[in-house]
Amino acid sequence: MKDIVAIYPGSFDPVTNGHLDLIHRGSKLFDKLIVAIARNLDKGESLFSMEERKEMLVAMTSQLDNVCIDVFDGLLVSYCIQKNANAVLRGIRAISDYEFELQMALMNRKMEPRVETVFMMPAEQYSYLSSRIVREIAKLGGPLNGLVPEMVEQRVRQRIKQGRHISATGKHLL
Repeated sequence: MKDIVAIYPGSFDPVTNGHLDLIHRGSKLFDKLIVAIARNLDKGESLFSMEERKEMLVAMTSQLDNVCIDVFDGLLVSYCIQKNANAVLRGIRAISDYEFELQMALMNRKMEPRVETVFMMPAEQYSYLSSRIVREIAKLGGPLNGLVPEMVEQRVRQRIKQGRHISATGKHLL
């Protein structure tokens, strides 16, 4: 029997409790789970650099022996081939997520039929949660308890207070 290697791609800017829920649950389903931080030039400025996001994810998944954190850019299916992955893990919160994710999964299957996409529903308490919502709440001074781990909340608050963001090229914006 071959090992099932899955990729859980995302921007993780910042990592939320919803992301961590899928990582923990995915680690039980797959022999190896690679949490792959994607460079997404379409998203414009980021709150954290790729290195900062990787550092936070490594700290929050260190107890999971079959989870590793990586960074990639380019086509997801190319990255899957490079990592010998045979599955992609994606979270689906709402019908709007499903429509987008279905289109992406079908295109990925067309490009690489050996890679399957596995959709997981979030735990109920995280079904509304996204990194974008966390950033907006933080910018407006709202509470983040229960949305992100304490370490992430502290770093988000500090970054918002500093007023610094990261451009798509990785440079700090003031």
